[in-house]
Amino acid sequence: MKKIIAIVLLSAALNSTYAQDINDAMRFAQTDLNGTARYKAMGGAFGAVGGDFSSLNINPAGSLIFANNQVGFTLSNFNIHNNSNYFGNSTSDSKHSFDINQAGAVFVFNNQDNGSDWRKFAFSINYENAKNLDNNILSAGTNPNNSVDKYFLSYANGVELGNIKNYYFDELYYNEQQAYLGYNSYIIDPASTANSNTSYYPNVATGTPSSNYYQENKIHATGYNSKATFNFAGQYTDKWLFGLNLNSHFLDYRQSSNFYESNSNPKYTTGSTVDVIRFSNDLYTYGSGFSFQLGTIYKPMKEIRLGLSYESPTWYRLTDELNQRIVTSGYGLSATPNVNQYSTVVTDPNTTMIFVPYNLQTPSKLSGSFVYIFGKRGLISIDVASKNYANTTYRPKQDFTSTNALMSNTLTTSSEVRIGGEFKIKKVSLRGGYRWEQSPYKDGTTIGDLTGYSTGFGYNFGSTKLDVAYAYAKRDYNQQFFSQGLTDAARIKSVNNTISVTLLFEL
Repeated sequence: MKKIIAIVLLSAALNSTYAQDINDAMRFAQTDLNGTARYKAMGGAFGAVGGDFSSLNINPAGSLIFANNQVGFTLSNFNIHNNSNYFGNSTSDSKHSFDINQAGAVFVFNNQDNGSDWRKFAFSINYENAKNLDNNILSAGTNPNNSVDKYFLSYANGVELGNIKNYYFDELYYNEQQAYLGYNSYIIDPASTANSNTSYYPNVATGTPSSNYYQENKIHATGYNSKATFNFAGQYTDKWLFGLNLNSHFLDYRQSSNFYESNSNPKYTTGSTVDVIRFSNDLYTYGSGFSFQLGTIYKPMKEIRLGLSYESPTWYRLTDELNQRIVTSGYGLSATPNVNQYSTVVTDPNTTMIFVPYNLQTPSKLSGSFVYIFGKRGLISIDVASKNYANTTYRPKQDFTSTNALMSNTLTTSSEVRIGGEFKIKKVSLRGGYRWEQSPYKDGTTIGDLTGYSTGFGYNFGSTKLDVAYAYAKRDYNQQFFSQGLTDAARIKSVNNTISVTLLFEL
């Protein structure tokens, strides 16, 4: 069957764009504790430690801590488990994935000019998957008050009936498309048959004194948010290290969401009555971005290093593609309503909507670090960081006025603390870490605080090193099934478990 491809133009005045909302922005603005096994095992507290490929994510001056040229790569097994509670009903789902999530090379050059204060230079290239976007979530429960009909009504009211009756799906703006789906699936009907009508009512029956709508929402997501880092660093005297990162970002995300609703409310005596709804949305987001980082490490004495680094916003250029399909069942679902006839209607525009590319700017990040080194026996490291999520911005700004205002008013500055330790016994290194990341929301509950623990070990074979790590992190958050209309949320308790193995080779 032929697939129609259409492009929907942005129009703030008509509220016509696909709802790139605050949830999408947070999905791409936040990162995980990904990278090398040593980095993960020590909770990512590497801002002043350096000497690790993933330390460049915190402070680009860290490449100068490498004693010699190295190459390395990391294999990781990711497991995310989600427990959902929706109106008192508990469900769970999980997702496993395996990935080469890091690969890099560093080249170190000692300055042969003994009269220069510049002692050392380093150049490195590193690839990392900053956030694994693979995920499965299942939420189910009985909503006592709200049906998904409110979603379609929120878009339809204000839209002229003539537009959704007389134009093809791919000729409509996004809000008109949602009205089209609701109208053609009999979920909503117009208050009058005039083409100029802009008022609609639902065909999903209500009960007395309250309704009961059994609802399920299944989300299957795959994708990655990765970056390639080009690092340049130089050491000035024995005390100062300076570094610069130029980062190229790559984003590829697919989400399939399937919403189901049923009710046993009494059917209407006339007209149509919908009692089963299946609404599917397949979203594909892809694009690229750029960011840079500046950092310095100061060594006031042999045992102590202090680090300071700045990470710029990431400027993304993204494109969305969307497929939608809806199936409804009920009484009288035909051009000539017959309340004694139960039937099913499939509304499938068979259209992939390709939206005009848009820009997303994520917030910058400022980090400070401290490490105390116990000779050759080990170290303790502490990193603190701050990131103001209220600065997250969609562009063109005139097309996202309400969303940007919502993010500015709802999001806040998030602090982060990472603590890591390492103890060496001959060729074996034992490691542990802790991290805490504050909620990016002012209310502290829409997305809760993150708490993580990690451990691991390493073995030095000489020119080859093997590192193994286990990392655990948990975070609770609210998940709305839809951005408007039906805005009731499930409470998700999400737990991430990651096992990573890194191999390093000296050149």
